[in-house]
Amino acid sequence: MTQKFRQLLQQPETLILPGVYDCISAKLAERIGFEAIFTSGFGISGSTLGKPDYGFLTATEMLNSAGKIAESVTIPLIADIDTGYGNPLNVIRTVTDIVRLGIAGIILEDQELPKKCGHFAGKRVIPAADHIQKIRAAVHARGKSELVIIARTDARAPLGLDEAINRGRAYYEAGADIIFIEAPQSLEDLQAIASALPNVPLFANMIEGGKTPVLSGQQLQALGFKIVVYPLSGLFAATKAMMDCLSHLRQQATTAGFSNLVSFPEFEQLIDVPHYRQLEQQFTVSDASPPGETG
Repeated sequence: MTQKFRQLLQQPETLILPGVYDCISAKLAERIGFEAIFTSGFGISGSTLGKPDYGFLTATEMLNSAGKIAESVTIPLIADIDTGYGNPLNVIRTVTDIVRLGIAGIILEDQELPKKCGHFAGKRVIPAADHIQKIRAAVHARGKSELVIIARTDARAPLGLDEAINRGRAYYEAGADIIFIEAPQSLEDLQAIASALPNVPLFANMIEGGKTPVLSGQQLQALGFKIVVYPLSGLFAATKAMMDCLSHLRQQATTAGFSNLVSFPEFEQLIDVPHYRQLEQQFTVSDASPPGETG
């Protein structure tokens, strides 16, 4: 998967990725034709804990979710591993597990613990020198796996755009493959980032209602961004659809008349029921004797 993702990065077009938060959203993205996906920490925190992206997810919970998602699809997955869950030694442990799970890339950010969603107020960042050591630790831990390392800085809000750009440059020099300057606050910010880092692969994060103006992939490609992600679009759409469905059920005491549902057979196809039916038939066992009895 790492090689497959690196091949995608060699293409001249900007790569458009949807954020996913569970296996269903991942499988839908693959079926619709996306070539790669990434996990949204915001989405996983909300969907698995019912809590905001305030650093509540542990490394174990994030890796468990990301590992299951990666296993459910045949396209590369980029995992949001927040701050790496500690110091450089913790980053080494986390990245080692990421490689073992067959994940294609990671996003590693420079916030202080507990971290927050990149579009929340009140963020604080660690010294750039400390994050450089985390990046070097991640490069060490990936070994020969070719894991793609996306270094994220949240310095724009607390320290200003110039410091964020300087950190991005330093993180790239430390060994990161792609630079992610989180939460630019205007089109001018995005233009300044691309202009200041012309030879650095750049990552743009498009959150509806967030700090950054939401542009199209074509617009961001013209600016010079290599990866554009829409991390919460699927989560927001699914939440709205579920709200509408449950409201209809509450008001009508039935789902009759609610048309925005996939059919039972369609959902069976999505979760590969025909495949498992075939396996069930292939390995049918006799029901003549209860378990544990030989007759």
